[in-house]
Amino acid sequence: MTSEARNISHTVTEFILLGFPCRWEIQIFLFSLFFVIYILTLLGNMAIVCAVRWDLRLHTPMYILLANFSFLEICYVNSDVPNMLANFLSQTKSISFARCLLQLYFFFSLGTTECLFLSIMAYDRFLAICRPLHYPIIMTVKFCGSLVIFCWVYGFLWFLIPVILVTQLPFCGPNVIDDFLCDLGPLLALASACVPIPGTVLICGTMSSLLIFATFFYIISSYTLVLRAVMQVPSVAGRKKAFSTCSSHLAVVFLFYGSVMMTYVSPGSGQAEGMQKFTTLFYSVLTPFFNPMIYSLRNKEMKDALKKVLGGS
Repeated sequence: MTSEARNISHTVTEFILLGFPCRWEIQIFLFSLFFVIYILTLLGNMAIVCAVRWDLRLHTPMYILLANFSFLEICYVNSDVPNMLANFLSQTKSISFARCLLQLYFFFSLGTTECLFLSIMAYDRFLAICRPLHYPIIMTVKFCGSLVIFCWVYGFLWFLIPVILVTQLPFCGPNVIDDFLCDLGPLLALASACVPIPGTVLICGTMSSLLIFATFFYIISSYTLVLRAVMQVPSVAGRKKAFSTCSSHLAVVFLFYGSVMMTYVSPGSGQAEGMQKFTTLFYSVLTPFFNPMIYSLRNKEMKDALKKVLGGS
């Protein structure tokens, strides 16, 4: 990139996050609604983390992965919801250039980590149901810990290149983002208003699509084999238990990937105005809210552990 383009990029020192423009009374209502959702999301996922930590019966790879996934969800909502809540009460709705890029990096890195965790959880269920004799040999606590570390480290490395590319883009004037966070698509659209950036759009779109489709098809392939194995289980109780666990995992997968694919397969491609913020809202705020309920409602061991954590009988 030329020195002129780099100088232009420094003309924008802050962005305006429009969020959900509406009357002040509705802004207060939305603030209250999402604040309650935010607190319940934190409490629900913290309860799962504590249940796995304190109940020795849950010290197995499946629940260790679930506890890490719940901790990830806590981090995920903290990457965007607090700023969204502050914007509901703000008159300027501004965010500095540096904070915007920092939010972009953490939001996408945590999203990447979530894709990897969902894949590892699918692998765990595949081994447990399709290779039950090999499962205790392969999926040891040590190996499970290595998978967890891989998810966190690789998740935060994958999106470094797109973020570095975004920092080099020429933001020459327009600084209004029609979203509640610093998302990739709107940022690419703002930069495209200054100069054509087909290379950056192609790289970001390719990396997003590769991550999303590779993990999604791996998960679907794993659960296809799992469900085929479940149907061959002779015991009705065994089939019910295995299907219950798999159905909760698949529900989370479809909730997350359904909205993610609508948003990031082709960032900056010109979605319907206002549509992206709602798909982003769904997978970044509502999915972490529903996950504790999905994972606990049909899991007797988790329900019993949660009762102990919450002081029930």
